[in-house]
Amino acid sequence: MTDTPATELSNRALAARVWRDYLRPRWKGFVVSVVCAAIVAGLTALLLWLVGPAVDKLITHPTRQAIWTIPLAIACIAVFRAVFQVLQARIINGIGNGIVGDVQVGLFSRLVRADLARLRGAHSGSYVASVLYDAGLIREASTTGVVNYVRESLVVIGAIGTMFWYDPVLTGAVLLIAPVVSMITRRFSKKTTKAAKGAMGETSNLSTAIMESLDGIKIVKIENREADEEARVGEVIARRQKHLVKGSNAKSMAAPATEAFTTIIVALVLLYTGWRAMTGGITAGDFTAFLAALMAAGQSLRQVTNLQTVMAEGFTAARRLFAALDVAPTIVEPAGAAPLPPGDGSVSLDHVDFAYGEGAPALSDVSLRVRRGETVALVGPSGGGKSSILNLIPRFYDVTGGSVSIDGHDVRSVTLASLRDRIALVTQEPFLFDDTIRANIAYAKPDATDDEIEAAARQAAAHDFVSALPEGYATRVGEAGTRLSGGQRQRIAIARAFLKNAPILLLDEATSALDTESEALVQAALERLMAGRATILIAHRLSTVKHADRIYVIDKGRVVETGTHAGLLRGKGLYARLAKAQDLDHAPTPDSEETAS
Repeated sequence: MTDTPATELSNRALAARVWRDYLRPRWKGFVVSVVCAAIVAGLTALLLWLVGPAVDKLITHPTRQAIWTIPLAIACIAVFRAVFQVLQARIINGIGNGIVGDVQVGLFSRLVRADLARLRGAHSGSYVASVLYDAGLIREASTTGVVNYVRESLVVIGAIGTMFWYDPVLTGAVLLIAPVVSMITRRFSKKTTKAAKGAMGETSNLSTAIMESLDGIKIVKIENREADEEARVGEVIARRQKHLVKGSNAKSMAAPATEAFTTIIVALVLLYTGWRAMTGGITAGDFTAFLAALMAAGQSLRQVTNLQTVMAEGFTAARRLFAALDVAPTIVEPAGAAPLPPGDGSVSLDHVDFAYGEGAPALSDVSLRVRRGETVALVGPSGGGKSSILNLIPRFYDVTGGSVSIDGHDVRSVTLASLRDRIALVTQEPFLFDDTIRANIAYAKPDATDDEIEAAARQAAAHDFVSALPEGYATRVGEAGTRLSGGQRQRIAIARAFLKNAPILLLDEATSALDTESEALVQAALERLMAGRATILIAHRLSTVKHADRIYVIDKGRVVETGTHAGLLRGKGLYARLAKAQDLDHAPTPDSEETAS
């Protein structure tokens, strides 16, 4: 990581970093490709030099030996030149695609390991755009762009050397006009860079718009907003196209401008050489060779101009790439962190304060305890801070005050892997990968046997419906598990938690989105899962927390009440008001409790 932000790095610094991170591990192949490019340039210059002897000895003053030696030499040079061109292309293709792979893996790695706060603050569409779009631009600039730039530059140098060989005075005159060509190149390069920045920004917006529309497709359809979504995405595409057209126009104008200028130079050269020929100062072969070299130099200059725009786009993409890669996560392990020692899985929050970024405090002076075999429920109005408490235990976020401990060990002092190995999480909307049921259950334990997977499914009341499917445990669940019902997805998630067998269980509204029949099956599975574990659950329906060992009522980031269901009802506080709203305000009397027992 550099001290200077990537957005402020110079092109030279960016090139150095691209070399260090992506090209240096492949330096042997890169050097070979550059050598191949240099050989191609040298052979091109040799072909240009042979034009003079070919005209003089085959046309103007033909000789018997030259009739076969010069064509043979030209043919051999052409074959060797083609061989080295192919070799260069093959090497560069391998290196370029390897770089794309490295960039994409690096971006995804940074994404999947990023803090939840960062992921919530940026839409995933921008990451997708970087993975798919920026990586290609960096590849073109750092491999094909660099090597071809070297080759075409060397061709220009070789052509100028050939021109010097035949007429140094005229060559010097031509070179005096070269700064004008450089000025034209720089002007169009700036325009291309500006267009590339705009196109990259709109590419991110396009990815975001498409993903949002597809994620919310049910809402789009039920509200008859297809046309509006088409218009919204169409506007983004139009803005992106505007930048792309500007960039393409800059590219398309650069080459003709350079070509027109070169052609004017050729016309002046023809005027000069015509005068020289009339006075006998130049042969036909010399003139033809000089002109061929000049045309070759002009063609290579056009290629260099185009490649400069490729390089400009590559530098722009590199700035975006490194800006994304340089954002370090704040949830990190301390140096020398040790694994969490074995224990019962008791969880303690001691005077915890927490805020999301610079926002208002989400939690203030929260303390709670849960031991192995206990079930603690968090209830209260929406937005009160219940989910924030759950997020702090596996260190999705870090406290801003106080501490979270497991078996007496502060969660910030142990390795993240060992901490999260002790925790199982079941959420309101369980996420399933577009893979088989077997793979989804075994996600927390990839080396699990079929017997272990089936046993977990039985515990979660999932085995029967899985066995009834045509492909059983090999059934693919579809994107986000859409081929299964809500209750089936939830039972697969519970089976995953059974297989993980962690001592701490976090349940976030695990039954609130289910129908009555599914809820009964899932609730029974959850009760089996909760047995013998330290369980913290969030629930809005108070009927699901009546038998919790302790209930913490959370409101505006604070614990406002603590107790059992019956005790809190008698307290006539916030919990009692919530229970009354749900028609659960009948506190059991001692007589009724005795009768029930």
